[in-house]
Amino acid sequence: MAEHKCANCKIKSVAEHFLTNDEFSKLEANSAVVNFKKGEIIIKQEALSLNVVYLRKGLVKIHMKGPAKEKILRLVKAPSYLGIPTTLGNKINNYSVTALEDTSVCFIDANFFQMLIHGNGQFAYEIIVEICQNELFDQQRNINQEQKQMSGSVAETILCMSDKLFSDDNFESPLSRVELADLVGTSRESLSRVLSQFCNEKLIKIEGCHYEILDKNKLHMISKNG
Repeated sequence: MAEHKCANCKIKSVAEHFLTNDEFSKLEANSAVVNFKKGEIIIKQEALSLNVVYLRKGLVKIHMKGPAKEKILRLVKAPSYLGIPTTLGNKINNYSVTALEDTSVCFIDANFFQMLIHGNGQFAYEIIVEICQNELFDQQRNINQEQKQMSGSVAETILCMSDKLFSDDNFESPLSRVELADLVGTSRESLSRVLSQFCNEKLIKIEGCHYEILDKNKLHMISKNG
């Protein structure tokens, strides 16, 4: 565990900017910073949830075991809270969270986190806003995945990684082809066919895990009209 001083943290969430000095002191006593290597599990599905997790640095995948296989639900970039619905609503983790790169998180005692929500209205409001934004994003993504053609879903995922995760048209995919296919909701073979088509049409360039977007406007058109 790493030493931390909550009030001086440069990676505060929006909600934490509304905490008082006394609340920061108590937060420091009820939290711990832990670093994870790429591939390590931060939250394990079906384990007892005792903490809310704040993703300070890094990138993670949220994934869930289903009746037949495991499904990647979402990629999350720091800073962000993880596990709030599970911790406050169920006590048993409904999904797993795994680091996709070296990652730093803050484990916050769940009981103390609930005390902050009860005692600080502005803090609670900002937490609700973040949960709502995540839910709306997931709803839109799910309906797009359900109703778009495969080329549209793949284009949307590439653009999402470029714009939301890396803010760059050149990036290293944190996912293997199998994982990327799972995120899109297709087979590895179908994904490879679409990616090959995009490369042949000079929309993107792929070298190993490195992606470069060559024609972003056309990729947006494919994503929109999918």
